[in-house]
Amino acid sequence: MGGVVDRSARIGRSADGNGGVARKTFGMHQGSGFLTTRQRRLAWLGFLLAAVQAPVSAKLVADSSWLFSLCVALMVATVIIADDAARRRPADARSSD
Repeated sequence: MGGVVDRSARIGRSADGNGGVARKTFGMHQGSGFLTTRQRRLAWLGFLLAAVQAPVSAKLVADSSWLFSLCVALMVATVIIADDAARRRPADARSSD
C-alpha cells in the first residue's frame, strides 16, 4: 500500500525512460518583419556608425552639428525596433492586434 505514488502532482518531466538529448523543436512561426536580412544588417551598421560618429564629432567640432548624427541614430534604432517587433509577432497575427 505504500508503493503507490501519485505522480500527477509532480512538476516537470515525467520518468519516461528517455535520458537522451531533447530533439530540436520549432515553436510558433514568426512574422518576417518589413526589412530583409540584408537591410536589417545595413540598418545595424548605419546605427553603429552614426552612434559612434556623434560623440567623436561632438569632441572635434565646435558647433552642435553632432546632434544630427544622434537624431539619425535614433531614427534608425526606431526602425530596427519596429522591425524586431514585427518579427516577434506570430505570422498569422493581424497588425491591428
